[in-house]
Amino acid sequence: MITFALSKGRLANSILDLLSQMDIHVLDVHESSRKLVFVSQDQKYRFFLAKPSDVPTYVDYGIADIGVVGKDTILEENRDISEVLDLGFGKCKMCVCGFSKAKSVLTNGEKIRVATKYPNIAKTYFELTNRSVEIIKLNGSVELGPLVGLSDVIVDIVESGKTLRENGLEILEEIETLSARLIVNNACLKIKYKEINEIIDGLEQLVGEKND
Repeated sequence: MITFALSKGRLANSILDLLSQMDIHVLDVHESSRKLVFVSQDQKYRFFLAKPSDVPTYVDYGIADIGVVGKDTILEENRDISEVLDLGFGKCKMCVCGFSKAKSVLTNGEKIRVATKYPNIAKTYFELTNRSVEIIKLNGSVELGPLVGLSDVIVDIVESGKTLRENGLEILEEIETLSARLIVNNACLKIKYKEINEIIDGLEQLVGEKND
């Protein structure tokens, strides 16, 4: 049995839709259900729903053979897993954002205060660009950081940009293009090579057809 760890919400729904096109059907998966573990109709595949940040952990430890999670989570968690396919949905961007006047703060050589839910991504980005930063980890609305004077800028995911605009903020720098990715456990990929590669090949074909 191949086990999948799926990020709760839209990503899980999207991958299950794709898998159904490969005749892998799962019953009883719906928004109101509190059930966390599901099995396919043919009993060949098991699925469980997890918090996105936990998906790479389950895959790293081999509890799941395959995971579906956003690129942002892969970068932030930095687990020993293999990213094998860009699934093409859940597209957004990781960006440095702030008031327009903060552009000078990013270039004047002084230490930059950065509020973010993604401290590892932010730290790595600013280190690679040779800038000194103080990372302030927040769990709620990071847009508050610049608004109340806690930080100079934020590092966060941007989809439509509506929240930024409504608060007078803007994208100052783009860090990474994000989307849902298929990840696999390295050992499981060797042990269950045929079964896992059938999944990868099938999804790759469907993603390619969708993008044509």
